[in-house]
Amino acid sequence: MRGAPSPGAYLKRTALSGAARATSAPLLSLEKQLLHPGVKGLPITAPLPQGAIGAQQWNVLRADTSFPVAVLKISAIQHNLEWMRRFCERHGAQLAPHGKTTMSPQLFSAQLANGAWGITLASVTQAQTAFRYGVRRVLLANQLVAPADIKAAVALMRQDSGFEFFALVDSSAGVARLSQAVTRLGLERPLPLLVELGLAGKRAGCRTMEEALAVAREVAAAPGLELAGIEGYEGLLTSKDQERDHQEVRDFVARLADLLRQADGEGLFTRERILLSAGGSAYFDFVANGFAQVKGLSRPVLPVLRSGCYLTNDHGHYQDMIAKLNAREGVTPEQGLRPALEIWSMVLSRPEPTLAILSMGKRDASYDIDLPRALVWHRPGAAEPGAMPEGCRIEKMNDQHAYLRMPADAAIGAELAVGDLVGCGISHPCTTFDKWPLLLAVDDDYGVRHAINTFF
Repeated sequence: MRGAPSPGAYLKRTALSGAARATSAPLLSLEKQLLHPGVKGLPITAPLPQGAIGAQQWNVLRADTSFPVAVLKISAIQHNLEWMRRFCERHGAQLAPHGKTTMSPQLFSAQLANGAWGITLASVTQAQTAFRYGVRRVLLANQLVAPADIKAAVALMRQDSGFEFFALVDSSAGVARLSQAVTRLGLERPLPLLVELGLAGKRAGCRTMEEALAVAREVAAAPGLELAGIEGYEGLLTSKDQERDHQEVRDFVARLADLLRQADGEGLFTRERILLSAGGSAYFDFVANGFAQVKGLSRPVLPVLRSGCYLTNDHGHYQDMIAKLNAREGVTPEQGLRPALEIWSMVLSRPEPTLAILSMGKRDASYDIDLPRALVWHRPGAAEPGAMPEGCRIEKMNDQHAYLRMPADAAIGAELAVGDLVGCGISHPCTTFDKWPLLLAVDDDYGVRHAINTFF
């Protein structure tokens, strides 16, 4: 096996969108680690430095890898990074992409190199991982409650005076708990908090404006804390009535803005800028447009979007949502966000004329919203992959197997053979990334260029 590339060559390709950052040293440690036989998707029979993966010149279409294998298309990621950067510039917003989507240090680095304000995370352990790989601004889009988690967050703030950490709060009990903890721990600077406005019957967050304003007053007055802003999550507003959803999202964003104005009117903010944050991966244009209307406060407002799935998009749930966003933004499908994540598997069995059993299952691909979509098939050695005919579908998955059902009158039923490859798109990337400790970044010809690590 060939040796690892030079650090300089690694930096050029790892940033995915351009400039290497000061976080490159910890990322280089991943390239130096030895990968041992047994890593899902890798065809190795002896230890291999991760940085040497690209030098092996593997190609998925030649069946050089093990199967199943998860791949990220580099060109699509580069396109999506640039697309979101331009979107935020156009709407006057900042981006703190939700890192729980990928939990990948290399992808965090690419997002920050492309202008992201920070990284959003869901747990303190995720924040610790991000910190270890160079992230120095974290928005914890969750309540900070457990004593061990509060202690860990304080430890990060102490370890690096330049590390910025924000968390959410939605109750008097939460305010008291955090104030007592940071005072006891002797945190030298205030812990910045955003008051979360929620939705009836949904997840966390104050249920009324009055309750949220009362919590904001308590944060502003509590020892060891400071009110940094207002936050909410509109992505829970989904139903079969999309027109109603859209109006409810607009109304919710307006309530967030109104809460911010009321808190500012009472002089509760003391930081240089006020954070106003929302924006999942489906309606972030509504959020950006609503936030852009917030003007005339006592200090500048920093609108922060938190979309995470934009980076890879998908072939299901979010692709459908983004198609509608494209229409609202006047963007063609070719110009919009592109699916970057695929799972490739091999045909293991053809037990029936209309059924093929594939070498992937629930351990490999998300199924919490939709089952994977069979996109293309390929016979190693053939010129090009062929599109899956209309009516072919993954109808069921077990832990390690997928059931590909083909129409009785489709020629693919006679053509598809044991050993052929099937490339699938997924719906909801979050719950696919957490099944892969390592994904392969590929070019448009499915040549393997390097690896992307995840830490779940």
